[in-house]
Amino acid sequence: MPTDDDADEILMLRYREGDADAFTRLYARHKGPLYRYLLRQCNLPAIAEELFQDVWLKLVAARASYTVQAKFTTYLYRLAHNRLIDHYRASARGLPLSYADDCPEWAEVPAPAEAQPENQDDRRRQAEQLLNLLAELPEAQREAFLLKEEAGLSLEAIAQATGTGRETVKSRLRYAVARLRRGLGGAR
Repeated sequence: MPTDDDADEILMLRYREGDADAFTRLYARHKGPLYRYLLRQCNLPAIAEELFQDVWLKLVAARASYTVQAKFTTYLYRLAHNRLIDHYRASARGLPLSYADDCPEWAEVPAPAEAQPENQDDRRRQAEQLLNLLAELPEAQREAFLLKEEAGLSLEAIAQATGTGRETVKSRLRYAVARLRRGLGGAR
């Protein structure tokens, strides 16, 4: 069972004071979810890797000024969000509109009533379809969904990490889930 000394915030404070092992533990704990979040946001492994490295470099560079103002995961994903926004701004496409505007879809979509897939092949196809649907979500919706599902952040933590309001995060999650459900509803 983890102790208070294993808390991310304590590890980051220890790293701030020069404990390299504390950073190693933080990195090992968060590298998978952070990389998947970035990969699913940009859908290009080379770009995701570059952004991933940049986020960790920013964390290293900011360690001397780190103070506990929120959960460490909120801090880490705020760095990731900011780096992702910088990437979008620098790209030819520019900042996606979904970060500025809420999705205009207001239709509520009920969850599909389909049964659990009965064999491995169906599960594989469904997982592939989910990843494709996830990639098609507007960036801001995909980000909120990934921060909730991959990083396990609360609505409040997502709002802090992305610099948006709680209600905006709630709306983005609702729209993302509705689109995913609609897309998976046709899967057989």
